[in-house]
Order: sequence, then structure tokens, then C-alpha cells
Amino acid sequence: MKRRDILKELTLLPLAGGVIASMDAFGEGTEKIGSLKKAAAAVTVGGPLKPGPQIYQSIGVEPIINCRGTFTIIGASIELPEVREAMEYACQFNVQIDELAFGVGQRLADITGAEWGMVSSGCAAGMNEVTAGIIAGGNPEKLIRIPNLEGFEKTEVIIPRTSRNVYDHAIRNIGVKIITVETLEELAGAINPRTAMIYMMPGGDPWTVENVAKIAKPKNVPILVDAAAERLTIPNIHLKAGASVVAYSGGKVLRGPQCAGLLLGDKDVLMSAWQASAPHHGPCRNNKLGREEMVGMLAAVEAWAVRDHKAEMKSWVSSLDVIVKKMAGIPSVEAVVKEPAEGALDNATPTLTITWDPTKLNITGQEVADELQTTKPRVAVGTGFRRGAPSASPTPTTSITIAAYMMGPGNNKIVADRVHEILTRKRSAPKEAAQMKAAAADISGRWEVSIDFYTSQSKHTFFIERQEGNWLLGTHKGEFATRELLGNIDGDEVRFQSRYSIPGDNVVMTFYGKLNGDTITGEIDMVEYVTAKFTAKRSAFPANRQRINIPAGRPLST
Repeated sequence: MKRRDILKELTLLPLAGGVIASMDAFGEGTEKIGSLKKAAAAVTVGGPLKPGPQIYQSIGVEPIINCRGTFTIIGASIELPEVREAMEYACQFNVQIDELAFGVGQRLADITGAEWGMVSSGCAAGMNEVTAGIIAGGNPEKLIRIPNLEGFEKTEVIIPRTSRNVYDHAIRNIGVKIITVETLEELAGAINPRTAMIYMMPGGDPWTVENVAKIAKPKNVPILVDAAAERLTIPNIHLKAGASVVAYSGGKVLRGPQCAGLLLGDKDVLMSAWQASAPHHGPCRNNKLGREEMVGMLAAVEAWAVRDHKAEMKSWVSSLDVIVKKMAGIPSVEAVVKEPAEGALDNATPTLTITWDPTKLNITGQEVADELQTTKPRVAVGTGFRRGAPSASPTPTTSITIAAYMMGPGNNKIVADRVHEILTRKRSAPKEAAQMKAAAADISGRWEVSIDFYTSQSKHTFFIERQEGNWLLGTHKGEFATRELLGNIDGDEVRFQSRYSIPGDNVVMTFYGKLNGDTITGEIDMVEYVTAKFTAKRSAFPANRQRINIPAGRPLST
């Protein structure tokens, strides 16, 4: 799965009407429609921290078996033993950090064939430091002025539309102006004396690194390639295609320190980036990197260079085969392992998809995933749901997906047993989805909304333009944009959902509260941005009426 596809999966959440309409037929949503029940964090009351196998449980946090992938929000990858050993020794001694950086940089160059290497405190931090280094050009007088770029020669970064993503904040934070282009022709036309660099995620034709380099190289514009979740290639495929610097995440397929990144490429650019980073004072000092992470990242690359990757891929497939065999004989269940295509780079792992007919097993993939992640031992899996095509079989299918590469030793047997137990458990057919109660009131009209964030308040407005029974449609006016608002009212329980999208970012807000007269009070789920509280009060439109006259002629005064 490409990094951009993962971003879509994380952000393209269906709006409320879609969720309710599409899930109720087979119980895809485990929560009663209209309920104000909220998913709480799975944290219990803990005690003192106790180093050992139960370190997380000692403070009330239950760990997760990762069958999902290298998502940062679930801890990404498990560090290699070689990495942990190197970091353990590194933390026992002091060292001059510049000298360590130069030693690591040269060794990374020797291993990978790149001109130079650098370790950062994560891939995004590396992108931030490369941008600062290129903008300042190695001049500390400029460096300490960032993000005030007044008087700088280079102040613009070009990004193809297909590469805009939540991580380009790391570039924007330097204060540069982002120029978004749709085509290669636009890219060529956008390059000017103010262009500092081009940032891109490697993609298919036409947005290949090679095509971009043909335009950028003759104009001496550096190219930064974001390959965070990719497998490291030696010699590096992106540098060979013309990239100036390529950035990787340490805590993904490389299985290095989670809070480390790897930068390979042009030595002068990377030396400028290192100058901009900690321990040096300036705009990227907050991206502090420890000697342990620097050595741990190098150990991960050293291990990667000598690993038998084909044997590793076979071991992952064998691990999934254990689960496949366990699923045999369960009615309507199919278990298929798909191996990554030859030469695949992004999140390349064998993936097992377990599919079944939810009308026969009376459970959906989402319900299986919910149970796996909320009961012990906790397991994170992906899900899918497909209704039968009218022209083919009308049978719907539901599924879970299991990625192999981040499971630990023995995890496959635990997962096999857990999934088998859930799918073979006897359960009655789901009852018809409960009908929503009649709406307690017509809430169409204008509502003034006060939102209490953690340390601030914000004033928004709902315009409920249409109410059809339980279903609501309108607009949500925030501080910076107006967007579509969808929702429903079940008795006196109200739900709204809106999405604010700009290039590189997506904010989904789900409001759920109770109606009491002309007031709605409740909470807001903001996905990765956690929660807030809100109060909405009905507001009458201005009562005054004024006839609008058309001017008889042009104005005679101003």
C-alpha cells in the first residue's frame, strides 16, 4: 500500500449519513443508531512503572499485536535486536555529537552508495531540516532568522498536487511559500529564481522522480523525495533517478528507532540540514536527536544491508499460512495470502485477507476487528465490506486483513486462535436495526455554536437547511471555512459531522449531543485531534424586512 493510500484510508472517513445508511443492514456498526455512547481509551488504573514484559500493563495500558502495519499511532515497528543492543551500549558513553554525526554520515554513505547520510529525529523532522538547510544555504545568519524569510533569495517550494499530504507541514513550518502544481508543464513554468526545492512522494507516470529530475536538474533545483514507508534500496533507486535527498522513516520497514529518520543524498545539502538541526541552535533545535538513536539507526541500516530479504518474505508468508490453515472448514470463509509485487517498495508485506458471508456467520469484519482490538490479547487488523453486485451474486462479503511484517514471534498462533474462536462462535442472526425515534423537534434553522477546546474557545455556526424526518442537511461555518454538514436526530439525540479539507490536511468533526429546548449540548470527536465540548443555541434570523430597490442610475457621490 502506498503512503498516499494510507493517508486516504486514515482521512476519508464516511460522513454520518453514509455510516448509518450503509452499516445498519448487517450490523456493521456495533453502536445503537443515535446513541451518545463514545469509544473510550482502553486505559485502566495502573500503578508504578515496572520494567519487564508487563511494563505497559503496570501503568494500565494494554499492548497490541500489530497485524495492521507501521502506523505511528500504534507504535510502528518493533526494533531489531541489533538496534536495541547498539542503543544500549551507546547510552552508556558520552560523545561529541558533531563527530558522531560525521562518523555515522560516512558509514551510511559507505553502506548505501549515497554521497552522504544523516540521521534525523524521524522522517518529518528530516524533511524539516533539509528545507531549512536549503533555504539558509549553510549561512547561520539566515538560519537564525527562519521562519522570517524577508531578504532571502529562495522562499518557495514546489509540490505536485498528488504529493500534498499531512507531512508537508514539516516543510511549511520553515515559512516557505508552497507552490502546488498539477502537471509537469506547470512544474516547469513554476520554477523561478525564488524556487528553493521540489518536494515529492515517488509515484507513477508522469510523476516519477526521473521525469521531475529532467526538469529540475538543468535549473539546479534540488529534489527531496519522501520515501518514509519504503524499503531501502541499495544502490538507491531514487538517487539514481535524480533525487538530491531521499528521506526514510526509521521506525517502519527498517525497524530502527521509532523516533529516528534516515536521509541519504547530496553531502552539501545534508551538511546544511545537519547545521540546521540539534544540537545546533536555530529553527530545528526542537528536533533533538540522541546519540542512542543515531547509533541505532546506523545499526538498522547495517542489518538491512546484509539481511536475506527473500528468506524474510518467505517466513512472513509461512507465518500467515498458519492462520490460513486455522480458518479451514469454517462455513463461507476464504483465506487468501497476497504477496507484494516484485520490486514493490512501499509497505511491502504479504497480506492475508479473510473473507466471509456475514449473513451466514452473523458477524461483520468491523465487528470482528472491534472485538479483537478491545479484548485481550488485543490485535489490530484492517477491515473491508462489499455488497454483492446485482449482475453477479447478490451475496455480500465482509473481511479482515492481516499484514505479516510487524507481527512478533508466536503472534500468528495467537491471532489464528482469536479469529477462529470469534468466527466459529454460535450467534443468532442480528435483529433488525432499531428504528430511530421520531425527532423531538424540527431543528432546521440557524444555530450559534460555542466550542470549548482544551485551552481556547471558538465560535461556529450551523445552518440546518433541511430536515427530512430524522435526517439533517446543512452547512457548518467555522473560523476559517464553511463546509457541508450532515446528520440525524433520534428523539432528542443529535449527531452532525463535517469535514474541513485543505491541501495536505483534513479535519473531521463529529458532534453528538442532546437537544433540550433551543439548546444542544454535547461533545465532538475529532479523530486524531481527540475531543472537545460544544453548546449550540438556536438563533433567529434578523426579523427586520427591507425592500431592495434597484438604483435608478450611476452614483452621483461616493
